[in-house]
Parts: sequence; C-alpha cells; structure tokens
Amino acid sequence: MKRYRYLTFDCYGTLVDWKSGIEASLGAALGPAVRVEGGLLAAYLRAEKEEETTYKKYREVLWRAAIKVALSAGTEVDPRKADAFAASVPDWPAFADAKASLAGLSAKGYRLYILSNVDRDLLEGTIRSAGLVVDGFVTAEDTLSYKPAHGHWMTFMKRTGATPEEVLHVAQSVFHDIVPTQEIGIASAWVNRYGDRLPPEASPLYIADSLNGLSGLLP
Repeated sequence: MKRYRYLTFDCYGTLVDWKSGIEASLGAALGPAVRVEGGLLAAYLRAEKEEETTYKKYREVLWRAAIKVALSAGTEVDPRKADAFAASVPDWPAFADAKASLAGLSAKGYRLYILSNVDRDLLEGTIRSAGLVVDGFVTAEDTLSYKPAHGHWMTFMKRTGATPEEVLHVAQSVFHDIVPTQEIGIASAWVNRYGDRLPPEASPLYIADSLNGLSGLLP
C-alpha cells in the first residue's frame, strides 16, 4: 500500500458539518417565518455557486447569498443579520471525529494541510474553535479563486514543494474536490458524510463514511 507524505483536507463538509451550520445560521438570519421552496440549504447552494463564478471574499459571497435566498422567498433580510450569517462560519459544528482523526494522522507522520473555499480569518476561527491541529492551510483568499478551480492545489504544492504523487486529498465534495484532483493527477479519498451516491465521473482511491473510518485505511 502506497504511503503518502501529505494529506490535504477540504474543511467545510469534511471536517465541519457545513450543512447544519448553514441551515442554523441562515435560518437565524432570515427568521422562522421564511420558507424557501426546496429548503434553505438548496437555495443557498444555488446562490453561492452564482457568486463564486468571479472571486470576491467569502464573507461577501455569504452576505450576497443570504440576500438572494431572502429574495427568492419573496422577502428581505436585515443587512446586519446577513453580516451575522457571514461571520458565523467559525461557529459551524465540527464533526465529532475531526479533531481526534487529524491528531491520529499527524501521529502517523503525515503532514496535514487544509485547502478551503473561505477567507483566512474565517478558517483560522474554525481551526481555533474546533481545536484542529494542522501544518498549514490555503484559502480562496490566497488563490483569488474557488474550487473546483485548481489554484488551491497549485498554491499548496508551490509552498511546500510537494509533488502530485506525494499528496492524498481528503474531501466530501465530489464537484469541488474529487473531480479536480483527478484532473491534476492527485489521488483522493472521498469521505461520504451525507450518504450521497458516487457519480460515474469520480474515481477516488479511498471511500469512507467518516474520517475515523478513513484513518483506519491509511498506513
């Protein structure tokens, strides 16, 4: 079994339960009376995807997406509450196995990096609040682009001197992470946190339903 030197991780969806975080925080911003066809999360994801076609800070993506979701429900959101939603990222809950799994993988000798579609201060807040220990990170603020663009991996390899063959990327999102790593020759591990079906275009090297489960597969 091949031994990788670096493990890179998506954060929100892989280490942090972004679905619960978004639903709770956006629901609080919009208020209990607001109902969106298809649910808040689906509406948010549509709005976020539209906002990420060109780079802007992730706080602005969150703020604009909250405004769009409210408009889609035929209402408006107080800009101060949209601000609160944009600042809520470090409060989104980490998965129960995230902290211990990272610690265990570090103890095995892996170098751990997070590659995330957020601003530096938001990710730093998450790392502190969740007690995560990593060797470094790359954010959208560093690359001025959002995954599935390749900038995160290219910046990570430039900073560390890593080659694609030395890296295993660990992520929940097939669209943002698994497919683009295939395009640049980096192996991936799909952590299927939400019981999704693997699409035919994706071919991760490892599949697990948790970080704890994946940790048991890695030497």
